[in-house]
Amino acid sequence: MSPDPHLVAVRLGFGPAPGGAEVGVGDMLAAVGGPDEAAAHWPLPGFDAVAAEARAHRDLQRARRAGTAGAEEALKENQRARRAEMDRILAHRLARAARGAGLRERLAWFWADHFTVRPREPRMRPGVAAHAEAAIRPHLAGRFADMLKAAALHPMMLLYLDQAESIGPTSRQGLRSGRGLNENLAREVLELHSLGVDAGYTQDDVRGLARLFTGLAYNLDDGFRFAPGRAEPGGDLVLGRTYGSGRAARIEDILEALEDIAARPETARHLAWKLATHFAADTPEPALVDHLAAAYRAHGGALPAVYAALAEHPATWAAAGAKVRQPLEFMAAAFRALGADPLDMAGLRPRDRQRLTFDALAAMGQPFEDPPGPDGWPEAAGRWITPHGLAARIDWAMTAPPRLLDRAARPDPRAFVEAVLGARAREETRLAATAAETEWEGVGLVLASPEFNRR
Repeated sequence: MSPDPHLVAVRLGFGPAPGGAEVGVGDMLAAVGGPDEAAAHWPLPGFDAVAAEARAHRDLQRARRAGTAGAEEALKENQRARRAEMDRILAHRLARAARGAGLRERLAWFWADHFTVRPREPRMRPGVAAHAEAAIRPHLAGRFADMLKAAALHPMMLLYLDQAESIGPTSRQGLRSGRGLNENLAREVLELHSLGVDAGYTQDDVRGLARLFTGLAYNLDDGFRFAPGRAEPGGDLVLGRTYGSGRAARIEDILEALEDIAARPETARHLAWKLATHFAADTPEPALVDHLAAAYRAHGGALPAVYAALAEHPATWAAAGAKVRQPLEFMAAAFRALGADPLDMAGLRPRDRQRLTFDALAAMGQPFEDPPGPDGWPEAAGRWITPHGLAARIDWAMTAPPRLLDRAARPDPRAFVEAVLGARAREETRLAATAAETEWEGVGLVLASPEFNRR
């Protein structure tokens, strides 16, 4: 028996859009691999453009220090442009969630968090979106191995995990400089991106993979390159297999190692657990995790088969309401429920838009694209259900809708509660929405309700 379309929209997407057509599980799954209309309508920056702007900012800083005429004002203009770019990135991400294919957008957010990157300096902030756009989005309906290669070797990941600091100790460059390995990238690839922390690999495996990675390099001037002169010579043993035996590793050896790591059963298990935790419950049913891992192994790491396994298992639908929407998801779901356009806040001053989006997310506990560490945002409900975070959510729910919609477009709370919450609506929520003093207050009470903040 197929689950209720309303529940499908909530658990696999960002909830129903009032007045929109009902979408079933099959439609959701098919859209993941369909034409990416959301990316075309609401584009995000490419990394080449981000790097060019970062170089311009660096050069302007140097010019200002040198006392070059006009450099100070040019630097301020560059900084204003970067702030405007971040405004656009957040608005486009919200627009994709509010107007695009729900499951596809949820998966794009999930995998970007799985492969978390953070900028080491403010001028690289737009690079977070560029990483997801180039390394994650094209592989949502492909093989995990291809996503792993693209995400781990992207310049933003190399910058974030200090790969430029890792040099083979006995390579030509290592012998000249006296510098050695940095294990950050190798450790996170094994611990977070693939096998998982308890998968039985050893420190020797981490060091072997770190040696294999030593030829990888990136800087703003030269771009990405594989530098043989910094690659550690000799074979590198990783998980029982030697790569680059008798010579320094090549990029092909790195790609082969990542392919092998993606194929391991421990990787299947770790990814299955993460997907089940994100979509079903903070402590997912072991049977669901087993089912997803089996689908991964049976289909060679093809992700659509894993998504289908998730959608077909009863445990995915049995714990409705078990998951708390994280603040960015809550905000996106609210835009979708209201039918509001995240790009249409032109009537607000820039500072007011900042308060409504960036400041609000920070107050709720999830500053935009600034997770606490390389393991991304926590899934546990207790991380998000806090007195301060709840107060910020309620404040946003009660004050934001009139600023997102004009007066003529305000919803009727009685219809709104049914369209947005459906059978999940508690009688208390229905009564509160219909008994509110104003229509806007009724709408806010629906968005602030426990039912809306859970999925």
